[in-house]
Amino acid sequence: MSEWENVIDPWRIDSEAAYADVPRMGRKNRLGAKQREGLWTVFSRVRDLLRQQALFTRASLFDAVTTAYVARTDKPFSHIVVDEAQDLGVAELRFLAAIAPSQPDALFFAGDIGQRIFQQPFSWKGLGIDVRGRSSTLKVNYRTSQQIRQLADRLMPKVIRDVDGLEDDRRGTISVFEGLEPLVRVVQDEAAELAEAATFIATALADGIVPKEIAIFFRSAEQLPRARSIAQAAGLPIRSALSDAPGHEEAALIGTMHLAKGLEFRVVALIACDEGVLPLAARVAEVADEFELDEVIATERQLFYVAATRARDRLFVSGVTPGSEFIVDLVS
Repeated sequence: MSEWENVIDPWRIDSEAAYADVPRMGRKNRLGAKQREGLWTVFSRVRDLLRQQALFTRASLFDAVTTAYVARTDKPFSHIVVDEAQDLGVAELRFLAAIAPSQPDALFFAGDIGQRIFQQPFSWKGLGIDVRGRSSTLKVNYRTSQQIRQLADRLMPKVIRDVDGLEDDRRGTISVFEGLEPLVRVVQDEAAELAEAATFIATALADGIVPKEIAIFFRSAEQLPRARSIAQAAGLPIRSALSDAPGHEEAALIGTMHLAKGLEFRVVALIACDEGVLPLAARVAEVADEFELDEVIATERQLFYVAATRARDRLFVSGVTPGSEFIVDLVS
């Protein structure tokens, strides 16, 4: 499944010969000719079944549209602006290149390599989109306090380098306003976490911060009951990002860290940052090779970073002892 999702499907490998030649960028488990031959019998069967049932994967859907537009001179847009560009995959990037006109500055990308939580890295240059020498790093943060940003930055390397050698130098970044020091707590049990987190939220409410400006995030749906208990103890009305049922707009939001992306709150509590929860043990157990293990750990760390930087003024982080390995970086 990992080979399908990261090599065969996104790169649209359509034959055994093509699979024999693909470099499998970043995959550390080498596959010999016999291994690829055996695997291709599986992938070929999957491709046949998809065609017979007229089904698309996300990558094949993008590929169909890309094929329709790549040779056309009349493109649907003169300029394209892409936000969250760090989470583009191979198929999406090819699609954008196909619908953009062949002219300077037709494509503009904004993104943060440190917030890449959905895609394995790949070479943009290899797809004909070379941004080297044409990019810059923004250094002024208008959304997160200096204290929260400095804490969250401990999760990330000072310099992040992508596959094409492009560097994101995070040194020298500043926030334009100050705030309270974040609270990081590793406690003995869930009861102690509930007491600490509820006190943090109740204090924010007492200081006049309204519920809709507060959020509680956690790694996966299994931790939802802990979030509900904390909100109840703090007297915080909530709506769930995990539910299709409409919630009251004035209530606080609770949800997984993935659903935090792109949002902003004055107050954020990141709870249940336990060992085995962050990074998620189930993801670690499913890795196919060393490269994928590195990527899982990196994206889990970046997910934590994304969730922490949803907070504007106040941040609370908690876990049950021994706590997530990432918490050590926050307090060291």
